[in-house]
Amino acid sequence: MEKGAYNMLLFVGCVVMLLMLSTQGSAEQFIVGGKQGWEQSTDFDTWASAQTFKVGDTIVFNYSPMHSVAELGSEDEYKKCDVGSATNSMSDGNSVVKLTKVGTRYFACGTAGHCDQGMKVKITTVSASSSGSSPSTPSSSGSSPSTPSSSGSSPSTPTSTSTSTSGVICVSGSFVFLASILAMVL
Repeated sequence: MEKGAYNMLLFVGCVVMLLMLSTQGSAEQFIVGGKQGWEQSTDFDTWASAQTFKVGDTIVFNYSPMHSVAELGSEDEYKKCDVGSATNSMSDGNSVVKLTKVGTRYFACGTAGHCDQGMKVKITTVSASSSGSSPSTPSSSGSSPSTPSSSGSSPSTPTSTSTSTSGVICVSGSFVFLASILAMVL
């Protein structure tokens, strides 16, 4: 009887651990502009249209000291490159922005003239439960690709890495749970 109870508890613990792992989502981390980063020569419209940004994801701006990142409060400010009314300004060279809600956010380089030359990006965030398809198909027109090795039919290579600390916490919590059950049985 003791052996049967032990096996049953072990089985239940494994099922609980698998269920906990299967419910955990993974967030993506996107380097804005792909391999080129936050640089004037990058086609940010093409890069952004090839991504699907979800709530919980992060975007990372990597840039040299000659650039900065200004978050703009509206599409009108974005279109006019009104960086003087930025809601947030960053200049550390490695700025991380967490996407916390559904909607569109606007970013531009705060260096004079850079936004007018196209150094700006619109990030549209969808629900974390949305499908993994891209919001729009990238254009294969004469715009410059975001990665030098890309061909004309595929204008950008998405640069993202999955990160999920919640899964690690879940796994370690599950092992503690299993150890507790085993301790009670033995």
